[in-house]
Amino acid sequence: MAKKLILPLLLVTLASISYAQEMLRTHDIVPEDYFTQTFLSDCEASPDGKLTAFVDYRWDEENDRRSRDLWIVDNKTQELQRLTFDPGNEVNPQWSPDSKSIYFVGHFKQAGAEEAPYDGSSQIWKINSDGSELQPITRIPDGISSFQLMDDGKTIYYTRDKEFMIDAWKELRSRYKNDLKFGHGIHDVSELWKLDLTLWRHEKLIDPEMYIHEFAVSPDEKKIAYITTEAPELIYVEGWSDLRIFDTATKKVRVVPDKLWQEDTPSPYGWLGGLTWSDDSRMFAFDVGFDGYPTLLISADIANGLDAVTTKSLPRPGDVTAAGGLQWVPGKHELAFLGEDHGRERVYSVDVTTNNFKTWTKGDVVVEGFDFVGSRGEMVVIQSELTYYHDLVLYDRKGKSNRLTRLNPHVDTWKLPQISIFKWVGAEGDTVEGILELPPDYDGKSKLPLLVSLHGGPTASEKYCFLLWIYGRACYASKGYAMLSPNYRGSTGYGDDFLTDLIGHENDRDVTDILTGVDALIEQGIVDEERMGVTGWSNGGYLTNCLIATNRFKAASSGAGVFDMTMQLLEEDTPGHVINYMEGMPWEQPEEYQSASPVYSFKPGIKTAVLIHVGENDPRVPVTHSLGMHRILHHYLGVDCELLIYPGAGHNLTRYTHRLAKVQWDHAWFDKYLMTK
Repeated sequence: MAKKLILPLLLVTLASISYAQEMLRTHDIVPEDYFTQTFLSDCEASPDGKLTAFVDYRWDEENDRRSRDLWIVDNKTQELQRLTFDPGNEVNPQWSPDSKSIYFVGHFKQAGAEEAPYDGSSQIWKINSDGSELQPITRIPDGISSFQLMDDGKTIYYTRDKEFMIDAWKELRSRYKNDLKFGHGIHDVSELWKLDLTLWRHEKLIDPEMYIHEFAVSPDEKKIAYITTEAPELIYVEGWSDLRIFDTATKKVRVVPDKLWQEDTPSPYGWLGGLTWSDDSRMFAFDVGFDGYPTLLISADIANGLDAVTTKSLPRPGDVTAAGGLQWVPGKHELAFLGEDHGRERVYSVDVTTNNFKTWTKGDVVVEGFDFVGSRGEMVVIQSELTYYHDLVLYDRKGKSNRLTRLNPHVDTWKLPQISIFKWVGAEGDTVEGILELPPDYDGKSKLPLLVSLHGGPTASEKYCFLLWIYGRACYASKGYAMLSPNYRGSTGYGDDFLTDLIGHENDRDVTDILTGVDALIEQGIVDEERMGVTGWSNGGYLTNCLIATNRFKAASSGAGVFDMTMQLLEEDTPGHVINYMEGMPWEQPEEYQSASPVYSFKPGIKTAVLIHVGENDPRVPVTHSLGMHRILHHYLGVDCELLIYPGAGHNLTRYTHRLAKVQWDHAWFDKYLMTK
């Protein structure tokens, strides 16, 4: 028996803002406002707890890209200071033990410079917290890959890459490597080095003739955990990773047993990452991410030596899905992590001995990064809420928060959409949620054009916070649209069953969840069913392709979307994704591959006008899908269709001009088909 329709739950948005502040909101959001925003990453508290370093990234129209710079904020006075101004990207700040300087990775380029460190290569740099005395720490030809500064400030460990060839065909590969491209056989491998900052001597520690994706040195510097694969390509990361421990005294290497993430999981295609050591150097932790399955949190204990490493899979509270960001709570065997829960993202922790949980950031917040402030029981986070996106917030030991930054003050003048959680009954009679955005002045007395925005992944989710993004959040509501962003079947933050229910049911349960959400909005009288559109990128583009032939939507914008699952398996850089969802290879599940592929639903009678976007060099959803879909729609079915190929672009659009073009084309497309009755 069908469950009763669940009415939308409209949560507080502008009602929580004072009337005086609301009166200041005079600016109607336009798509180009997206490029005026500042975003954050890499927050790191100083050892004395007084300052927080962070990376600010914003759009640089002149250089046609985003530029990242290093900043600090005083945790008490909230005074800001910008440390770097170069158009190169500065990332991964790490504090010196005296809290007076910061080490970071920089890419500085001087005109005419052909050698490191000013040739634009990735090098380690140091700068004082007052912005003075910028100096290079490394001058490695071709640059470094990653680094770790030890707590005493005396040593830096770093990785660098070198070219490697398989011996069997080395002579022929060498002869033709400048004239041909090979499917495999020539790739980078890594070396792990130690730099003594007192004597300024470099020492090579590990040369495994493999690629080191990530490493972490124990605080006592006796052990180094690192993740390796045969080659750097992502296909090797999917289930072919080794987790190893290097003993710095004996120079011996041990491979950590992988039974927990190979044999004891429904998929062997896990991504290892997030390495972090406890303060006492006894334990380390990491996560294993999967497409379609929950991320595992794993702790490892080396108390009994490297030959007797014990690993344990850690639990998670309720419906929470782990989302990375692993850190040990200072002085404890308690692992903190980011977790998604019904559109919110918070910081949680689990005691690895008792399995007891703690929630560090409560309420309707979305946290995308955090760091503990020394041993004071405080935490600084990168947080978003309903009225702002990406600011630093300081939590005291009692959980009380204090917003440290207002990096986008102009947003306080914007007319924000009415943001709510909308609930309905989806596939299998289960409750499904989505983020509903309505115009700032909407009074419920008229029916609105609808744009359905579908997130990628699908092992991801749409968050309950303010968001002005190129896929439509905020800006369409300002023009009079209703926008629904469903967290359809397979989304994170709604329990493991909701996540894994999509396995073997793509282009089925997810599509049903989306369409029943649309029906619920129509039944509520919010949406004009004659003026509906759908859009998405990556898996959102795939789902858009799945929905085109339903003719429920007058217009669609498909970005980097799969058209045929077999072709996707053969071409993409992470094929484990397809194998997981199809539950095998094409010769094992031919019907499943066909039923999940939108190409087989395309036939005469399609009325939806389709706009297609794709990066020319997209390795994740190759351009072949978009070329094929455009050919069928335009040449064989006569559907109103446009194909936009972004030259040189990959899966994500990284150029200013490309993102601006996407935004302007989308708005023109949907306005043409949906804004006129």
